[in-house]
Amino acid sequence: MAERFEIVEKALLHMLEEKKYATLRDILATMNPSDVAGVFSNLEEKQIPLMFRLLPKEQAAETFVEMEPDAQELLIRGFSDNELKEVLDELYVDDAADIVEEMPANVVKRILKAADPEMRKSINQILRYPDYSAGSIMTTEYVSLRPNMTVEEAILRIRRQGVDKETIYTCYVTGKDRKLIGLVTVKDLLLAEDDETKIEDIMLTNVISVTTQDDQEEVARMFGKYNFLALPVVDKENRMVGIVTFDDAMDVIEDETTEDMEIMAAMTPSEKSYLKSTPFDLFKHRIPWLMLLMVSATFTGMIITSFESALSLLPVLTAFIPMLMDTGGNCGSQSSVTVIRSLSLNELKFNDVFRVMWKEVRTAVLCGITLAVLCFVKILLVDRLLMGNTSINLMVNGVVCLTLAVTVVIAKFVGCSLPLLAKKLGFDPAVMASPFITTIVDALSLLVYFSFAKTLLGI
Repeated sequence: MAERFEIVEKALLHMLEEKKYATLRDILATMNPSDVAGVFSNLEEKQIPLMFRLLPKEQAAETFVEMEPDAQELLIRGFSDNELKEVLDELYVDDAADIVEEMPANVVKRILKAADPEMRKSINQILRYPDYSAGSIMTTEYVSLRPNMTVEEAILRIRRQGVDKETIYTCYVTGKDRKLIGLVTVKDLLLAEDDETKIEDIMLTNVISVTTQDDQEEVARMFGKYNFLALPVVDKENRMVGIVTFDDAMDVIEDETTEDMEIMAAMTPSEKSYLKSTPFDLFKHRIPWLMLLMVSATFTGMIITSFESALSLLPVLTAFIPMLMDTGGNCGSQSSVTVIRSLSLNELKFNDVFRVMWKEVRTAVLCGITLAVLCFVKILLVDRLLMGNTSINLMVNGVVCLTLAVTVVIAKFVGCSLPLLAKKLGFDPAVMASPFITTIVDALSLLVYFSFAKTLLGI
């Protein structure tokens, strides 16, 4: 699929360079707006306005929504007032609001000036809601019906208003003061026994809704749980103010997943794509965590320094430090990633902390014993017999393997508990991912290692 798109993209760029505009227009008209936006991402700045003007009006608006903010800003600055108004008239309110949020102040002023009063009011309404709330991602364009309408009247209303609505499959029934009292689907209307049937007789009254202040990530999860195409948004008095559609929920899930991955990799989240980020942008997002981890890693160095005399008496112990630290870090990462993912899917709550710990400790014991036995055999056969390292006796081997088993248990315990604790304290659990947990486990594994060495080896 990707290879085929690359071939088409090269052909389109060649037609643009050869000025075969008629053929180019015909091909673009058959393409999905998302694919057309992908083509625009590879154009030079001077080519973007030229190709955009080849698109049919409706397709141009849909493509505009899918384009990168830089390309959108470039086009807006080059649009005449009439061209800008034509594009805005074809946009849904939530898409227009998203564009306004990405643009600089002077461009926003021009957009709002070109928008009709109703759209301007709706955009301002959406922008007033807190970031990352249901209100900030909703659209005010939905079909509203009255309970005393007949099926025939409802269908007629959908035909008249549906052209400008983002979705018409699910219609919402509102009473006085726009209070949400039910919903009905187009399927229900088409399959009704009689055109004179009242909407209140066929509507679903047990409506699942969200409030404008609900977190957008929680709203997005509800789409996966209930398989909705749209979700009604109400205010504190249960008055209908908008809907969140499936495509917006998918965008939220993608953004939140990307943010979690960046935090788990010890980076502050970035709103720019990788290719759009400058080296300085990447530096700003990475250096704070790297500095924090570097400082925290000094504790590991302090522990090694404090046991320097013991290491001088038995230098062979130094050779096993990297293996113990790496194994502990890997075990902690396994547990933390598993728990963080379960928290993000709402499979776990802080009340489950003891169940999680008990499960992880039992898993850790099994893993620790298995790794310790394998490590004992490996040291005995490889390090002592094959490599001839006579300083590794059975007691040294035992200290290393015992430390390994205990380290695995500690790492699993730390890895599963810290994300749950972070969630309880109101932090993002992803903060307690691999780099942070690895640093903690490294220090603990060294303390265990040298404690066993001093006790059992008498150094």
